[in-house]
Amino acid sequence: MAKKPEKLDDETMALIHWCIEVEQHLVAGGATQAQAQEHIEEQVEWFTDLFYDGLTPEQAAKEALA
Repeated sequence: MAKKPEKLDDETMALIHWCIEVEQHLVAGGATQAQAQEHIEEQVEWFTDLFYDGLTPEQAAKEALA
């Protein structure tokens, strides 16, 4: 029997959508989409902290590009 996919809570979904927006800002700043995704994956704990610190996706991307 197939296992039901796990349902993510609202906070986790908000973080995922926030990271997608950060990725878009990184690409706008000159990174390729693959580079942006890889950077977010490698620094996921740091980006999660920025999310909970209340930074906007644009502010987080600027921090990453600095």
